[in-house]
Amino acid sequence: MKIESLRDLYVEQLKDLYNAEQQLIKALPKMAKAASSEELRAAFESHLEETRQHAQRIETIFEQMGEKARGKKCKAMEGLVAEGGEVIEEDMKNSIKDAALIAAAQRVEHYEIAGYGCVRAYATKLGEDDAATLLSQTLEEEKEADKALNDIAEELSLEVPQESSQSEKRTAKTSSRRSKSAA
Repeated sequence: MKIESLRDLYVEQLKDLYNAEQQLIKALPKMAKAASSEELRAAFESHLEETRQHAQRIETIFEQMGEKARGKKCKAMEGLVAEGGEVIEEDMKNSIKDAALIAAAQRVEHYEIAGYGCVRAYATKLGEDDAATLLSQTLEEEKEADKALNDIAEELSLEVPQESSQSEKRTAKTSSRRSKSAA
């Protein structure tokens, strides 16, 4: 499709987001299964239901425009989902895997927040008030999902080795050198 107007761009971006949501509908159950934290698993499962609603909202917007909902391959989401898949396959401690899953999921949320922010602005500019309202709902849910993931990340009990940090080691070496040169 040749993009010659804001409406063309709007439709193109909606197609991209629709495909992104479809990819997430397939990926989120795998992420939930890989999570060891019950809270994280529940967050992924809850967001899966929201993601289905997000896709449905885009379908509604396409229906209102008299078009059939269809996606355009979202290469960015494909890459983000692939990275999440790598985390799932990686052999690591459960708490570390949960932290890595959160990082992968937050990258997805940030991508979606950017996408939905733009299409909502386009819908508003084009006078598509019903669509703008639906897109605002989705945008707020994406922001809430990001915040929930951040809260879970802060609560994760990750083991941090008690050995001194690299900066403490450097400070100790510098102090030791100064003591030797002063003597």
